[in-house]
Amino acid sequence: MADSSDSVSVDMETISLGGKEYLVKTCFGAVSVVVFGDQDKPALVTYPDLALNHISCFQGLFFCPEASSILLHNFCIYHISPPGHELGAAPIGSDDLIPSADDLADQIVEVLNFFGLGAVMCMGVTAGAYILTLFAMKYRQRVLGLILVSPLCRPPSWTEWLMNKVMSNLLYFYGMCGMVKELLLKRYFSKEVRGSVVAPESDIVQACRRLLDERQSINVCRFLEAMNGRPDLSEGLRKLHCRSLIFVGENSPFHSEALHMTSKLDRRYSALVEVQACGSMVTEEQPHAMLIPIEYFLMGYGLYRPTLSISPRSPLSPSCISPELLSPESMGLKLKPIKTRISL
Repeated sequence: MADSSDSVSVDMETISLGGKEYLVKTCFGAVSVVVFGDQDKPALVTYPDLALNHISCFQGLFFCPEASSILLHNFCIYHISPPGHELGAAPIGSDDLIPSADDLADQIVEVLNFFGLGAVMCMGVTAGAYILTLFAMKYRQRVLGLILVSPLCRPPSWTEWLMNKVMSNLLYFYGMCGMVKELLLKRYFSKEVRGSVVAPESDIVQACRRLLDERQSINVCRFLEAMNGRPDLSEGLRKLHCRSLIFVGENSPFHSEALHMTSKLDRRYSALVEVQACGSMVTEEQPHAMLIPIEYFLMGYGLYRPTLSISPRSPLSPSCISPELLSPESMGLKLKPIKTRISL
């Protein structure tokens, strides 16, 4: 279990459900881990997208009552923030080495070792999904399964690389300015919730905009640089035999990336869920769309038992994935949009 001499523990009064923050010292600097739940339960590790932390990336999903009954009932949640992305983080020194994507994946092992964890379930969004996938490829014995939201597995395209460079320069010279926030919000959310001249910006986008104001620009810049230099994981994905459940918003700028990744994974162990009328951050924009697929996914591990007298077998079990999930046409199932907000 965690040794208090190796970390600083901080009670998070602003967060419900009794979360506690640990600042874990690693070879690549201190990393914030917010822990929810009973540490005797199996572990679910989360990793957010660029410029986000567990509040701005996973709150929508974990604060759903239905998600709580599935996830918090079965797991202790370990929310890992990218270095310097936690609440109240100070700017990281400009002289400190910028960790690579490999370094960030290695950092997760140090976190698991600190808490005395063996194999864990992983959930990541976009950049966080990439880091957790890389972690699973490097340390296969430490990963039970992957739940990935709008994941990346290839190096950045020229368009993404150029956009990241523009963002990096803006962050360096102007900080978390309006232009950077707009670029990030386009990365996370569909046009429908970002609003327009005639439709107001949704509550989730407004809340995310406020939380972005709290990020230290130098810290975001470091994670951005690490992701801009990420290597291609495509060829190693076929050997990844932990079960993988991939969600992607139909309107995500990384939709084609998720399709590519699914095509490279072993079809016996993976499935794709495309969520209509949704951007990249399904966890915030349409969290209810994730519940049934996650429920079935966990049934394959014997972690979730529905109240039905006859429990259907998981469609993600290697022996019984339905052919429709793996057809070349859809590579998954399509969900109709689920209304998670009230139109005013």
